[in-house]
Amino acid sequence: MRILITGGAGFIGSHLSRALLRQGNEVICVDNFITGDKDNINDLADDPSFTLIEHDISEPLKISEKLDWVLHFASPASPKDYLKHPIKTLKVGTLGTHNCLGISKFHNAKFFLASTSEVYGDPMVSPQPEEYWGNVNPIGVRSCYDEAKRAAEALTFAYRREHNIDTKIIRIFNTYGPSMRLDDGRVVSNFICQALAGKDLTVFGKGDQTRSFCYIDDLVEGILKFLRIDYPGPLNLGTEFEFTILELAKKVIELIGSSSKITFLPLPEDDPRQRRPDLSKAKKMLAWNPRIGLEEGLERTTPYFRKKLGGF
Repeated sequence: MRILITGGAGFIGSHLSRALLRQGNEVICVDNFITGDKDNINDLADDPSFTLIEHDISEPLKISEKLDWVLHFASPASPKDYLKHPIKTLKVGTLGTHNCLGISKFHNAKFFLASTSEVYGDPMVSPQPEEYWGNVNPIGVRSCYDEAKRAAEALTFAYRREHNIDTKIIRIFNTYGPSMRLDDGRVVSNFICQALAGKDLTVFGKGDQTRSFCYIDDLVEGILKFLRIDYPGPLNLGTEFEFTILELAKKVIELIGSSSKITFLPLPEDDPRQRRPDLSKAKKMLAWNPRIGLEEGLERTTPYFRKKLGGF
């Protein structure tokens, strides 16, 4: 198949691009490198089945080659990034999604939206099932990302209903692994970099807020399985391994053998207290279950950051 993937040089997008190429597909990667990293796809540059188009998908894009799929992964995805680029985040979630759906319609291609657990906001229900409508502050500092993704889901279903486009939506929960940016502001990358450098690990609030952390290989496996079934979603993908942020900080220090201490900073505005997916549908429909636990995942991830930091 010929597959267009936006955000293909990003953390998740680059792993997915590589997996799709291994399956024998042709991949067209679209990225404007606001948060993507060319280092993530350097090894693909000489692959004749891989094409890079440097472009902001918030602007119209014409693809002449016949497409089978359009996978829309482009968006700043960490609080640090979308708080720095709130308007670009809103544009890629709305205009970018609209453009991608237009490309799908033109080519009669299937469309896949990478949504997020952020659509649930600061949830009043745990674990969060796909039927839960969420608890989102529409004008809060995080709304540029939360509402952009909610609008993207609405656009996807509008095109499905009006134009009969074959669409799918996943809601991605916290994911980590190699190819994350050192400065992306995500908690796993922050903690590993701080611990490797012997700096204090910065925990917001008391550290009692919880997250469930999914290793990238498990997520990609789930995505590939979802592409093959006849179900539009939305579908949660992540893990049910739920940890407090303080537990994560202690685990990182222990695994790295760091002398780092833990310092506490004020809790950011609208920071969710709890985040854990209900994976009942994914397990049943995909015969999929994330296998890599937090400790193993951190052990797989740390060498990447150690190398990027120059061998700390």
